[in-house]
Amino acid sequence: MIRAIGEIYAAQLRTSLAVQFQYRMSLAIWMIGRVIQPLVALVVWTTVARARGGDVSGYSEGDFAAYFIIQMIVTQATFSWIMWEYDYIIRSGQFSFRLLRPIHPIHADVADNLAYKVLTLVILIPAAFFLAWLFPPTLHWQWWNIVAGLLATVIAFIMRFTLEWMLAMTALWTNRVSAVNQTYDVILIFFSGYFAPLAVMPQLVQTLANFLPFRWLIAFPIELTLGRLTPTEILIGFGAQLFWLVIVQASLRYVWRAGVKQYSAVGS
Repeated sequence: MIRAIGEIYAAQLRTSLAVQFQYRMSLAIWMIGRVIQPLVALVVWTTVARARGGDVSGYSEGDFAAYFIIQMIVTQATFSWIMWEYDYIIRSGQFSFRLLRPIHPIHADVADNLAYKVLTLVILIPAAFFLAWLFPPTLHWQWWNIVAGLLATVIAFIMRFTLEWMLAMTALWTNRVSAVNQTYDVILIFFSGYFAPLAVMPQLVQTLANFLPFRWLIAFPIELTLGRLTPTEILIGFGAQLFWLVIVQASLRYVWRAGVKQYSAVGS
């Protein structure tokens, strides 16, 4: 079974890479936007740090540089666009053809996402070095921080993709998918550490972030990689990731079954 799925993924990845490669200019444009975000954030927070004597809630200029450079990498590794596409896929009837395939449709979407990320590495890696040259980062990591950070990023990718694929299924019930997606994005930006390190956010945001899944998607892998967490905080972080992973996986199974029934009822 595992070998069969592996062969299916290998074939899908080859197909996805070939398709993605046909849109090289589009990929470059999207990656420019991915680089601009941390660049703007670094300019803003570096200015704030200088205005406050070089430190904001424990983050110096070099700390902000390290945070946003790693944030660019973690965000690129974990993000997906799938919830913005399924409205069209369902309305156009393409969803029916996906249901006829012998495997779950999510596997093809995962392969497409991974193919995109493989191709954009040629832009992401030079961009990270470029930002490090413009804004020298302060790094205090050890080898185990990097390994643990990679593991946390992989878990975050699985959790985020599952969560957003589940949200994409709301298109089976409503035409106002964009409102759901925009609400999700706003919440993600403020509670995940994407906008800024959670340490510089208001206390209420920090407290709520501990009880929501979003911190464990972005902020936790970054802080872990940078060596800013204690052993206890690391264990809590991995525990929270696994807890939310189980929750979203179980929720996806329920939403998928209910969604297919809804789609079949409308289609009939």
